[in-house]
Amino acid sequence: MMKLNELFKNTSYDDTLFDESAVTAVESAIFLKTVKGAEVPYIKCFVREKEIKLTPEEAVRQLYIYKLMYDYGYPSSRIQLETPIHFGREIKRADITIMDKDRPTVPYIIVELKKPKLIDGKEQLKSYCNATGAPIGVWTNGEQVSCYNRKDPNFFEMISDIPKVGQKLSDILSEKFTYEDLRARDKISKEKRSLRNLIKEMEDEVLASAGVDSFEEIFKLIFTKLYDELICANDKTAYLKFRNSGDTDFELKEKIQGLFDDAKKKWEGVFSDESKILLSPSHLAVCVSTLQDIKLFNNNLDVVDDAFEYLMSKAQKGEKGQYFTPRYVIDMCVKMMNPTVNDKIIDTACGSSGFTVHSIFKVWKEIRLSKGLEPGEDFTASERTADERDFVRDNVFAIDFDEKTVRVARTLNLIAGDGQTNVLHLNTLDYSRWNEVTKQEDWNDTYNEGFKKLKKLQPKGSSDFSKFHFDLVMANPPFAGDIKEQTILSHYELAKNDKGKWQKKVGRDILFIERNLNFLKPGGRMAVVLPQGRFNNSSDKYIRDFIAERCRILAVVGLHGNVFKPHTGTKTSVLFVQKWDDKLCPQKEDYPIFFATMKKPSKDNSGEKIYVKDGNGEILLDHHNHFIVEHDLYNHDGMTQDGIAEAFVEFAKKEGLSFFQ
Repeated sequence: MMKLNELFKNTSYDDTLFDESAVTAVESAIFLKTVKGAEVPYIKCFVREKEIKLTPEEAVRQLYIYKLMYDYGYPSSRIQLETPIHFGREIKRADITIMDKDRPTVPYIIVELKKPKLIDGKEQLKSYCNATGAPIGVWTNGEQVSCYNRKDPNFFEMISDIPKVGQKLSDILSEKFTYEDLRARDKISKEKRSLRNLIKEMEDEVLASAGVDSFEEIFKLIFTKLYDELICANDKTAYLKFRNSGDTDFELKEKIQGLFDDAKKKWEGVFSDESKILLSPSHLAVCVSTLQDIKLFNNNLDVVDDAFEYLMSKAQKGEKGQYFTPRYVIDMCVKMMNPTVNDKIIDTACGSSGFTVHSIFKVWKEIRLSKGLEPGEDFTASERTADERDFVRDNVFAIDFDEKTVRVARTLNLIAGDGQTNVLHLNTLDYSRWNEVTKQEDWNDTYNEGFKKLKKLQPKGSSDFSKFHFDLVMANPPFAGDIKEQTILSHYELAKNDKGKWQKKVGRDILFIERNLNFLKPGGRMAVVLPQGRFNNSSDKYIRDFIAERCRILAVVGLHGNVFKPHTGTKTSVLFVQKWDDKLCPQKEDYPIFFATMKKPSKDNSGEKIYVKDGNGEILLDHHNHFIVEHDLYNHDGMTQDGIAEAFVEFAKKEGLSFFQ
């Protein structure tokens, strides 16, 4: 018997959406015919009852026909194939059409399979629905499925499913969902959908012409949905409100605005009290429909993180060299720097706060294991223990000068940290002006609690914010553009050239090196992403000397040139150091340094992620049920080969480094 996975290999079609009975039924109907001396697979069609050559598209069609007949209950008499659709003189054909039960010549549901990519298939599907008046459309390639309700020619709202034979569309729209229902139907885990791509779909559908700030409005909706999930996760009987449940568009907007207002009260300091959802009722309805079947609390931050990276990259357009650090680079740094429950940790150019949040997840696991508890999910709606909350409240800090990034970072920290965060909107380099900034009433209302805790981490007798006593700094500072303001440059030794003379301009990343080191206490350690040239250029020798005088250089890891694509092709490396200290890191003249170079690119030249595949060509999933990016930085909890992080850990233990004893 021919297996469908053989047929689908190296194509954009799949059978993962369908249960075993459907796959078995289709495979049982396959037979081979000799055509021009070669054996060619054929199948007897479930509707037409004639022999059809079996292509990947035809296999998905037969699978979906079986699903329509046996899961949804539609009789074959209501199912038509290759239904002609008239566009003036041109005639096209719909793959599958379910006809209206009372009007057998009128299309009720149109299913499109011809285009294996959603962006192509949806446009064709919309044109078919508009031409026939069909209220429901479905696109599928066997791996993913999207169902739409055609409200009018301009708006196609995503719906959770299509009606079964005895149901109405209103039954689908009014279905109530608990958090467990959402978990069971989550499109991310069931269909391997991407929140980033769903946002792109919303942009194509409504946001491009909505006349609003796309970043702000999507941010509000993600913020609101996270709150809705949190409430329902803690009350198993509660029904999710973030759903387009048959309300009028105006009723829906009123409901979502109320939910947004409640979320603002729960997580203060992200949106102002006056903030409103600005999307029109009809645009909002499309967006809610698109997002409602995605579970955002999804084991780790990949789902939300990926979406925010996309939104922020669009909003900032790489200004001042701000590029999001891929999470696999962050995880490598966390594994190599080994943060513990006693460490004070800060990211001085935090972006969406990946370094700190992933450090939190790592420490939380250790806390739970030490108490004999299950590690649990990283990014979870479940309540955290007191020790976990205390760690976030007292030990973890982040700073960024970009207001939008700070709000994203605060959101992720507030939610992950169960309402506690020390993410501050400050210019890390321009610390001489901090006193001015922190006295502003609006700033004080939002950030004062975190700032008071930050001030306590200054060395005794220091009050000018030039030095702090952190155990660990991890950062990817902006590495484009120069600082020219003399009021800033005058505070930095590295603003002088190799002859000791003040320079008129200095690279922003150079100043960050010195500033980050000044955040560290003796024995403290740092991981920082830097342009490759800082390690090679002869003109930058004075920078390398500056670092070597103050620190033990632990490691240099060269990242692949594709890591930060599509935003930039700048080659980068990660520098790992530990400040000299008599006890934790005694100074020595000669010592080994760990060098490694990332060989696997993780992304192609266009900036699209490359994923690990198994022997059957299927993409490998991690323990969170997410795609594994192909890199050699670490081993994904033993699911891939040991990488750079594991090699460094062995090196660190052999060298007796203090943070691995």
